[in-house]
This record gives sequence, C-alpha cells and structure tokens, in this order.
Amino acid sequence: MSEPLILSIDQGTTSSRAMLFEKDGSSMAVAQREFTQIYPQSGWVEHDPEEIWDTTLSVCKEVLQTAAEKGRTVAAIGITNQRETTVIWDRKTGKAIHNAIVWQDRRTAPFCKELKNAGHEEKVTARTGLLLDPYFSGTKVNWLLDNVPGARERAEQGELAFGTMDSFLIWRLTGGQVHATDTTNACRTLLFNIHNNQWDDDQLAMLNVPKNLLPTVHDCAADFGQTDKNVLGASLPICGVAGDQHAASIGQVCFEEGMVKSTYGTGCFVMLNTGDKAIASKNKMLTTVAYRLNGKTTYAIEGSIFVAGAAIQWLRDGLGVIKSADETESMAKDLSNNQGVYLVPAFTGMGAPYWDPDARGALYGLTRDTGPKELARAALESVCFQTMDLFNAIKSDGASLDTVRVDGGMVKNNWLSQTLSDILNVPVQRPMQTETTALGAAYLAGLQCGIYQSLDDLTANWQQDQAFTPNMEQADREQAIAGWENAVKRTRSTL
Repeated sequence: MSEPLILSIDQGTTSSRAMLFEKDGSSMAVAQREFTQIYPQSGWVEHDPEEIWDTTLSVCKEVLQTAAEKGRTVAAIGITNQRETTVIWDRKTGKAIHNAIVWQDRRTAPFCKELKNAGHEEKVTARTGLLLDPYFSGTKVNWLLDNVPGARERAEQGELAFGTMDSFLIWRLTGGQVHATDTTNACRTLLFNIHNNQWDDDQLAMLNVPKNLLPTVHDCAADFGQTDKNVLGASLPICGVAGDQHAASIGQVCFEEGMVKSTYGTGCFVMLNTGDKAIASKNKMLTTVAYRLNGKTTYAIEGSIFVAGAAIQWLRDGLGVIKSADETESMAKDLSNNQGVYLVPAFTGMGAPYWDPDARGALYGLTRDTGPKELARAALESVCFQTMDLFNAIKSDGASLDTVRVDGGMVKNNWLSQTLSDILNVPVQRPMQTETTALGAAYLAGLQCGIYQSLDDLTANWQQDQAFTPNMEQADREQAIAGWENAVKRTRSTL
C-alpha cells in the first residue's frame, strides 16, 4: 500500500493554494485560486475573509478529489499563511466584522508614530523582538476595535475572536470548535512575549486589546483539532501550523544555527537561524521565533521586504506591460545592462532595514528609450538589491552569510537567481521543491502525526535543483549598487 498523503493549505497574500505531499517531499497534486486585492485608499490593503475562505475550500476539495480518484488517503493537514493579516469575527456566526487588514496595510502609521514618540519602542522590541510598525497585527486589532461600530464593547463582552489567517481557517475548518494559533504567528502580532512564550499583558494594555479576543497558542506541530466532516467531506486532523516564512525555513530544512533562507513571493523574507538564542539586532532586523517543537523554541533574525513578486504583478495588472510573470526572464536577458533604470517598489512603504511607512514607490533613470524590457529588468533587480540591503544589515549584526537557500515562485527565473548571486556575491542554492512554504507546513503535520520521526528525516529529503555562483565583475557590481543606493536615498520620506 502507498504511504498516506499530507494536505498542505498555503493561504497566501494573493492566492490560496492546496498541495498534497508525498512522504519524500514531492507534490502529488496542487490547486490554486487568486482572490481580490482591495485598496480602499492610498496605503490601505484589505482582503474579503469570505473570499479567502471560499478559495481555500475550493482548492482543498479539488486536491482531495484527486486523491480519492487515485485511491490515496490523507493523514493530516498542515496550514501556512500570510502573516500579520488581521481579522476579527463573531464567535456565534463565524462572520468577520470587517474586511481583513493585510500585512502590507499602512493605516496605523500615525498610531505607531505616536507610540514611538511616547518612548514605547525599546520595551516593545525587548518583549516581542519587533518594531513599532503598521506591518504587525496589534495596531490593526486596535484600529478595528476603534473604527468598527460596537466592536470594542462586543470584544470586552467576549463575543468576538481575533486571529491571523491560520486561526480564521482553523475556526472555519473545525466548525467553530477551535480558536488557536501557533507560536510563529503569535510572535508577529506585537502582543506576544517571545521569551516566555505568552501573550504579554503590558503589550495588551499598551494597544488596548482585550485578552479574551486571543487564540490559544500551540507549538508548530500540535493538535489543532479535527475538521468538521461537513466542511471537507471527511474529518481530518490539523497537525501543523506556521506562518509562511517560518514554514519556508522548515521546508528548506534550515535547522542548524547559521543557516539562512530567502523566500520570494509577494514580498521577500530572509530568515537566519540563531538557535536557542534570541539575538537582538542593532540594524533594525527583527528577532523572531523560527519554530517551536516539543516545547523548545528556536529563534531567528528576519528581514522583511514588502514588495518582490508584487512588483511583477504590478507590471502585469497595473501597467499592462507584460501578460505573464514568465516573460520577465527573457526581457531582462535581452538587455546587456539596466540602462540606469531603477525601481524602488515602496508601494506600501519600505520594510527592513529602513522601516519607512511613508515612502512611496519611484522609478529613476527614465529616458525616451525606456520601454517594457527596462521596466521588467528594474523590477527583478529591485528584488536583488533589497535582498542585499537585508544581507548587509544581518552581516552588520555579526552573522557570516556564506550561502543562501532560495525558494518561492520567483526563483524559477534563472536570470533572477543568477543576478541575486551576483549582487549578493554569494552562492545561491535552489531546491528541487521550490514551494517550500507549503512543504514546511506539510512537514510539521507529518511530524505530529508520525509520518516523520525527527528533523533528520526532513533534512534527508532536501535536494538541490541548481546552484548559482557569482560571475559579475566587481566594478560592475559596485556601479549597480551605487545606482540603487542613490535611488533609495531619493525615495525615502524621512530624508
């Protein structure tokens, strides 16, 4: 008999995906649906929770149907999700009281500035590892409670529940029986103390968030309840949960201290494993939980770029200069250099290491000859330059970065992967399975349900697809970087 499969739900920023994984980490089936991006005003980004639920449900049913047709069983479910995106719902009906506020959303920038000016940031960073930025969930919760009529009163009375998308999906999948999250999602809320692994009363008081809104926090591999059989047609155990970047780190088997991965999806996220030590960055990187297994916490330093693949999506949907992301590889390759054109894609502010929520995107170096190819190349290069900024900050914190494991849809682009190696001046390793976010969630579920016995089983699965090594002349690298640094300097709102 064949081994049971693991269903991984990957609820991302622009699409919901379901994948079925074999024990060896290969995928047997995949289904994906995009959903609407809602922009109520400049710097605001929302999602309709019902559309997220509908797309998630449809992709899960599609792959489960494939499994049934092939006579395969599913042992467990793992969930990974866009982090920090915030939703509050009614405990009786399960209906959200407002659209979900997306991690990219900047509406709470004035509140964050107010808290900074009041001198709170140092204590916030000491407790949570985070900075006072609209990126994180806590200020979004505060906004919803203050701006949705009656929400604060209802929250105080215990009628409402808050969660990131993992919690919302767990609630819906279990028919409202389980209100839970894992430590990686909890640690991105501004409400969680990463040192004692508890919701932090001081943070809750600072942000005026009632404790009874919050989910129970579990390890990443744990019992998150059973799905209601009326939802998916069968009762399946939910056994693993992690925020998308933590799941990608697990999918890349970055279990050793010093290992680093960089994921390229809507945004880009670099995560460096720091073992059992929560290292405080001196360069505005985040201290975060990498994962927690069997009650033991492993920490990481992380850098977050808000716009990576979203820049390509903008070229396609906003400007109409490409029909598909795949075109950008040949377009960039056709040019011998970038013609001095730089895109700083600060569409929703700038993330690490700048943390400038008021910056907005800009294009530099345009001439009458600038066309779609130059724009495509500038968008791809912006991802490489932003990654370099993160690497420089991590190196300044004392880390040695000798190689990087990359994943996500963008790195299938060989030109991008090579340029990344050239700009970073380090080797880049691309795995056979680039959908490591979904894979990481599957691994967690497999650990909990006994398909895998240890992390060593996961490490044995990792296979390299291709390695890219630097081959750019130093003078060319320096010139390209100087152009980028000039563009960033001109874009920042705080200068």
